[in-house]
Order: sequence, then C-alpha cells, then structure tokens
Amino acid sequence: MNYWKPSVTVAAVVEQDGRFLLVEEETRDGLRLNQPAGHLDPGESLTQAVVREALEETAHHVEPVAFLGTYMSRYRSEATGIDVTYLRFAFVCRVVMHDTERALDVGIVRAVWLDTDAVRRRADMHRSPLVMRTIDDYLVGRRYPLEMIFTHPSCQYGNV
Repeated sequence: MNYWKPSVTVAAVVEQDGRFLLVEEETRDGLRLNQPAGHLDPGESLTQAVVREALEETAHHVEPVAFLGTYMSRYRSEATGIDVTYLRFAFVCRVVMHDTERALDVGIVRAVWLDTDAVRRRADMHRSPLVMRTIDDYLVGRRYPLEMIFTHPSCQYGNV
C-alpha cells in the first residue's frame, strides 16, 4: 500500500523598515527567491525549526513573534518526475542579531532585503507560489498567537 504524506516545512517572514528578508538559492530549476525556509527536522518543534532555518540560510538570529498561517502547495516537475506536496508553517519573526561571520547553507547564494514591489516584480523567480502569498497575508495584518502551535514533549529527543 502506498502511503502519501506532505513534506512539512517552515518559513520565516521577516520585515524590517518596509523590506523583507529573503534568500536567493540555487535549485534544480535555477536561481530562485524564497523566504528563509526549510524542512522540519526530527526532534525539534516548528518554532525551533524556523529559528534554525533562518540562521542557516541568512546568518540572522530571529525570534518568532506570531504565527502567520499554514499553507499547502504542490511542486511537480515534468522534467524530473518529482511530485511533492509541501505543508508550510509560516511565522512572523523579528531579527535579534546578524552574524556577519557565519557562512550560509550550501545552495544559498545570498540573503537579500527587498521591498514588496521588488518581491512582486521578481515573481518569476519565486521558489514557491507561497512566497508572495505569505507576504500579502503579513501585509494585511494576519497574525495568530504562537500558542496556537503546540509541541508535545514526546517529540523532543530525549523525552518519553
């Protein structure tokens, strides 16, 4: 029996002075633009994952301040046969500090700060249709308390 499950990812929506923190990254489809985002790793909560991913991809320490929403999208490639459904948990985060000495993850070309118009103009480079959707949701004021996300201690390694 085939068992289907979506890939769980997190994304940090970080705005500062009217600009959003994004990454340019090399993908199978070429250079793409995305929020700091990535997969949930075993043993971590969703909020721990978004903090880790933002640091690894941008060298920015961030703090989640609100839950933005849960988003689902599908990526299908005719060329490679890849067909993945992503379940993305997006968080509004604020920058705590920037570590200028930290190297970025493999595949990340650079972290960039772009205003909304610049992000919209580069829609052809978005890694996912969720890049603009999460920014638009942020801009209309969508925010939910972090307490909406609960992680039972049994999910943390070393806990029973």
